[in-house]
Amino acid sequence: MPRSGRPRAFNREEAVTAAMNLFWEHGFESTSLSQLRTAMGNISAASFYAAFDSKEALFREAVDRYISIYGQVSNSFRDTSLTSKAAIEQGLRQSARMQTENSHPLGCLLVLSAVNCSPEQLHIKEILAKEREKVHGWLKNCIERAVANGELPGSTDIPMLLTLFETFLRGISIQARDGVPYETMDAAITQLMNVWEAI
Repeated sequence: MPRSGRPRAFNREEAVTAAMNLFWEHGFESTSLSQLRTAMGNISAASFYAAFDSKEALFREAVDRYISIYGQVSNSFRDTSLTSKAAIEQGLRQSARMQTENSHPLGCLLVLSAVNCSPEQLHIKEILAKEREKVHGWLKNCIERAVANGELPGSTDIPMLLTLFETFLRGISIQARDGVPYETMDAAITQLMNVWEAI
């Protein structure tokens, strides 16, 4: 009688990545524990709770994983070795490219998961809002730096310009989900950056 092999060891990194992709595709609320356990290697409910405590705790870990891998596209907003215009343009193009790649769910997890949350999941919305607020701050600092160093005039309406770029950045997610290709978004970014020159 053949001996049964030992069960495959639980790989936390692979499990969190699988969960991240599910949350990215369906949002926190629409992703069931059953889907998560199946994607994470058909682990038992007991194993799930032993490893992650709760679905929310897993979601937090998945968001951290997302930021550490895919969220890096926003880092140029903080890169003071670039002009502010170049930093913003690079960040927008990198974000558009990442969000339209077919190797993972389309769009941005931090934007789409918030859209899919009901009022009862306010704590989940707050987790996502806190992460988006970081990028908001980086963009704001980038524009303020441009005004301070003369790249933009002192009369620049900073809140307006910040809203313009941030609205475009967030809108990439919906465009990506609707199948708008990177090339189209790239051309739109070129036009958007003409606003900088006009100012």
